[in-house]
Amino acid sequence: MRPKKSNGSYWMVLAVTGLVLGMSAAGFTFRYYDFDRSNRQVENIEKIVNDLRAAMNVDAVRQTNIQKVMKLIRQYNPKMPSNIRYDIANEIYEMSIKYSNLDVDLICATITHESAKTWDPKVTSPVGAMGLMQIMPGTGMFLSEFEGIAWINAETVLFNPIYNIRLGTRYLSTLIDIYGLQGGLAAYNGGEKRAALWLAHNKANGILWPETQKYVPAVLNLYQQFQN
Repeated sequence: MRPKKSNGSYWMVLAVTGLVLGMSAAGFTFRYYDFDRSNRQVENIEKIVNDLRAAMNVDAVRQTNIQKVMKLIRQYNPKMPSNIRYDIANEIYEMSIKYSNLDVDLICATITHESAKTWDPKVTSPVGAMGLMQIMPGTGMFLSEFEGIAWINAETVLFNPIYNIRLGTRYLSTLIDIYGLQGGLAAYNGGEKRAALWLAHNKANGILWPETQKYVPAVLNLYQQFQN
């Protein structure tokens, strides 16, 4: 009688085959996971590099604008200390970012004309307007509440060039929002009632105050000059 063949060899072969296939599958899964992880790492690195490039571009734009304003201030007020020039230039740039309807050149044009081309933080007009953007004390007191600036007195706040620019740009931006560029400039200089009446009559002559009639084109001319 022939001995019955054992199934042990069959199951052993099957087990070994399964183990080999399992190891192959595991190896593939591991390689896929490792490849996927590497891809994610590369993507993260690319994102970091792109973010750094964007930050460098923003910083380059910032520094270009700050240097431009500092050069302009030095032209009109060469005695101003460099640290004050930098602080003013930086604030002007910050306000140009804060208010989408203002840019560095428009703010500089307004300050240049308002300060009678002196860029003197303590300049005062015959009617009592104060500082770089020639803000009246009553207007400054009202605006300071929105900016969170403690109103100690007019001299302390309005002769501070940073506060003055912050208050003046808020006011100018609001007026331009309401009346447009020319109307906003007219309102900034001569009051809202006259500016609104002027716009309602299609910017007819004889409605704005004589000073305001000259003020609007003067600021716009400086604006164009600084843009170029």
